[in-house]
Amino acid sequence: MEFFDGRRYNSSVGYFKRKYGERLQKIVIDAGFTCPNRDGKAGRGGCTYCDNAAFHPSYSTSGKSLYDQMEEGIEFHKVRYRNATRYLAYFQSFSNTYAPLERLRSLYEEALSHPSVVGIVIGTRPDCVDEGKLDYLAELAEGNVLKGWERTMSVECAVRKSPVVIVEYGIESCYDRTLERINRGHDFAAVRKAVEMTAQRGLDMGAHFILGLPGESRQMMLEECAMINGLPIRSAKFHQLQIVKGTAMEKEYREHPEDFEHFTLDGYLDFFVDMLERLRPDLNIERFAGEVPPRFVNETPWGLVRNVELLRMLEHRLEERGTWQGRLL
Repeated sequence: MEFFDGRRYNSSVGYFKRKYGERLQKIVIDAGFTCPNRDGKAGRGGCTYCDNAAFHPSYSTSGKSLYDQMEEGIEFHKVRYRNATRYLAYFQSFSNTYAPLERLRSLYEEALSHPSVVGIVIGTRPDCVDEGKLDYLAELAEGNVLKGWERTMSVECAVRKSPVVIVEYGIESCYDRTLERINRGHDFAAVRKAVEMTAQRGLDMGAHFILGLPGESRQMMLEECAMINGLPIRSAKFHQLQIVKGTAMEKEYREHPEDFEHFTLDGYLDFFVDMLERLRPDLNIERFAGEVPPRFVNETPWGLVRNVELLRMLEHRLEERGTWQGRLL
């Protein structure tokens, strides 16, 4: 079976090209949010694996205006993705719905005022949304908020009168005992409630998962596929666990290494192919591995392999095994 561009899995890049006729490049921005498991509402200390500085680029800092961050981000990505001309403002750092609605409205609409930005992606937690915030996002996506907002897209030179709006939930694990162990401050029931409320409003939605969290065996991670398939999400990101210096998880890893799955690059490729075979074929795979700058970690067991090379290796492994996403369903 082949997907878009002859791939053996359903790529998120292919989804955007099919729907909008072109690549839409994300520009990471930091709007100065925090999280409820940092400020005491749900907990203290944040997630045990988290150092947010390790996951966003240097141009994205909360001391700059959103417009300046987007300008610098566009210049940054022009070098790497020369064909990209339209962008999505990606609210990534911390929980980007964790504020009163009026503040959210101001920030999202400021990002959408940039002439090269055609939409927003909002990274957040399942316990940081409610009916009012989701209603606003649905109205924004339907074109009922920004009157006169227009952007030309490549699909038959269509003019969009409403922005692309995507909600991206950090789920990380489908197991309550794991969520408790990593100090998430919510359970999987909160995940189900949030994604169902979001789906009811027809919003585009993705989710993020970490593979290799403490206490989870490879079999447990494979069994998560059925739970992921049951969520009404459009896309998914998967990252291998990386132990970031200075985090609570670094201490846990040092004291109890036996609680962690240790993936070689070759082993991880085979393991993720096993996952792909169990994931529904209409689920777009946005990432299957992550990159943390070397200065944030004590070791880089895979070396300095860039994401584009990892994608080539994944395609090659799928071809070697003669398999594809969803084959075992």
